[in-house]
Amino acid sequence: MSLQTNAKVVDSGWRETIKIVVHALILAMIVRIFFYQPFNIPSGSMKSTLLVGDYLFVSKLSYGYSRYSFPWGIIPFKGRIFASEPKRGDVAVFKLPRDNSTDYIKRVIGLPGDEIAVRDGVLYINGQAVPKVRKDDFVSPEEGRPIPRFEETLPNGVKYLVLDSVQGGTFDNVSGYRVPPGHYFMMGDNRDNSTDSREQSPRYGVGYVPYENLVGRAEVIFFSAAVDDPSAFRLTRPWTWPFDIRWGRIFSLVR
Repeated sequence: MSLQTNAKVVDSGWRETIKIVVHALILAMIVRIFFYQPFNIPSGSMKSTLLVGDYLFVSKLSYGYSRYSFPWGIIPFKGRIFASEPKRGDVAVFKLPRDNSTDYIKRVIGLPGDEIAVRDGVLYINGQAVPKVRKDDFVSPEEGRPIPRFEETLPNGVKYLVLDSVQGGTFDNVSGYRVPPGHYFMMGDNRDNSTDSREQSPRYGVGYVPYENLVGRAEVIFFSAAVDDPSAFRLTRPWTWPFDIRWGRIFSLVR
């Protein structure tokens, strides 16, 4: 084979490689924009369901698309297309209403028209107490002490675990919430350490979340690293990975 022929083979090989990489990047971009977007958990407001250092995929198809479904809101339009209503108990990512840019993740507790209250740490929806059963204690290195963990069961049968670290906490006795049309009431599972719809302050709170602000439903944890700051996962020190990675959480469903 001549040098010229060899050069053509090498050139063709490089072109095919570049073409495959470009196609893969385009496919990944399409998946991220229209189907599944990755998020990481930077705070403990959803413990013990989600932990700091969890990385998860959020399904954009679950609720359809609004302007906030797309990066930087580059496609400005009102409302949602291919819309589907969130279900009570969904763990959802949404844009914080007070700035419409910060990503928050909480559990859908109240639907439009619901009346929400908390009395002595017990959640009430439309005047009915949500069953709250003591299960066990949650222990993590960050907390440094065991925290009572309870199972709540919503009116539609969805069960999940919540933490109640402080009896008589700031939001253990609050009421007067009436969810407006087209909005949702969101709460963190770490009840005493979550800024959510219970805080109505326009400057510091979350308030009621407009339907348009929902980005998608959390589906699966695809990676988890036991570090205080998820961005500090030690990529340059691979010998620490077996100890940092929470192997048992990988590919677990978000419930």
